[in-house]
Amino acid sequence: MPDNDNLHRLLLDNLTTATILLDGELRLEYMNPAAEMLLAISGQRSHGQFISELFTESPEALVSLRQAVAEAHPFTKREAQLTSLTGKTQTVDYAVTPVICRGQTLLLLEVYPRDRLLRITKEEAQLSKQETTKLLVRGLAHEIKNPLGGIRGAAQLLARELPDEALKDYTNVIIEEADRLRNLVDRMLGSNKLPSLVWTNVHEVLERVCSLVMAESEGRIILVRDYDPSIPEVMIDREQMIQAVLNIVRNAMQALTGQSDLRLGRIYLRTRTLRQFTIGYVRHRLVCRVEIIDNGPGIPAELQETMFYPMVSGRPDGTGLGLAITQNIISQHQGLIECESHSGHTRFSIYLPLDPGASSS
Repeated sequence: MPDNDNLHRLLLDNLTTATILLDGELRLEYMNPAAEMLLAISGQRSHGQFISELFTESPEALVSLRQAVAEAHPFTKREAQLTSLTGKTQTVDYAVTPVICRGQTLLLLEVYPRDRLLRITKEEAQLSKQETTKLLVRGLAHEIKNPLGGIRGAAQLLARELPDEALKDYTNVIIEEADRLRNLVDRMLGSNKLPSLVWTNVHEVLERVCSLVMAESEGRIILVRDYDPSIPEVMIDREQMIQAVLNIVRNAMQALTGQSDLRLGRIYLRTRTLRQFTIGYVRHRLVCRVEIIDNGPGIPAELQETMFYPMVSGRPDGTGLGLAITQNIISQHQGLIECESHSGHTRFSIYLPLDPGASSS
C-alpha cells in the first residue's frame, strides 16, 4: 500500500478532470496528465511559470484569481474561453478552490471542457437520428418492394400474352422502371454485408481515392496531401472505406467544378491521431482522424442538419445517397463522421478507432 503522499499523487494523476495547482503568486505548482493533455503542455517543464504563460482567458480572470488568494474565497466560472499556447481556444467551465497549506494559500483549479461534452451530445443526437432514419427507410423499402415485385411479375406475364412484338416495348419500360426503383431502394438501405475487417494503412485508401478523383477530373482538381506517416494500421474494410471517402471527395469535386475559376479549387486530405477520444459511449485510447477539406462555396445552412439523410441533396441531379451510405459505412466501423461548413471552407472529419479494445465513459 503506498504512503499518503504517493496515494494522493496516484489519484490525481489518474483523474480524467484537468486539475491545476497554483501557488499564492499564481505560478504553477502541479498539473495532472489530464490538464497537460487539455493545454498541450508539459507540467514538469512548466513548473513555476505564471498562469498567463500556460494559457490565457481574460484580464478579469486574473483579478478574480488574485482575489481568491487574498480572501480564500472559492468561485466557479461557466463557459470561459480558454486559449492555450498553441492558439487553440476551448470553451470550459472551471472551479477555483483556495487550499491553505503550511501557512500559505494555494489555488486548486478543476477545468471541465465544454466542447467535448457539447460534441458528445451532438454526436448522440446524430446517432439517434441515424437509427430512426434506418427504421423509417426499412419500413418504406418493405412497402415499396412488395408491390414492385407484383408490378414486374404482371408486366412479364402480360408481355407473353401480347400478340404484337412492338407492344412489348411498353411492358419492357414497366419492367425496367420497376428494376430501377428496386435498385434505388436497395441503395437507400445500404449493404447488409458486414465489413470484412483487415489491418490496412489508411493512406493506401486515400491514395486510391486520389487516383480515382484525378482520373475523373482529368487533373483539373488540385489535391493537397497532409499525412501523418506515424499512424498505425487500422482495422477496416478497405473497399468500403474507399467508397466512403470517395463519396465525400466527389461531392467536394462537384462543388469546386461549379466555381468560375476551377484553378483556385483545392481539396485537402489530412490525417492525424487523437488520444482519449470518445465515440458514442466508448472512450478510445487512440483514434485516427481523416479530414477532407475543400474551399468551395460550402453546404447551404438549411441542408447541414439533414445532409446525412437519404434522398437529401443540394444538386438537382443528385440522388442524395452518397453521404447516407458513407455514414452507414463509418458506423459499421464503430467510427464517427462530422461536418462543419461555411462559404470557402467545408470540412468532413472521419474518426476511426485504432485501439481494438476500449472502455465505456
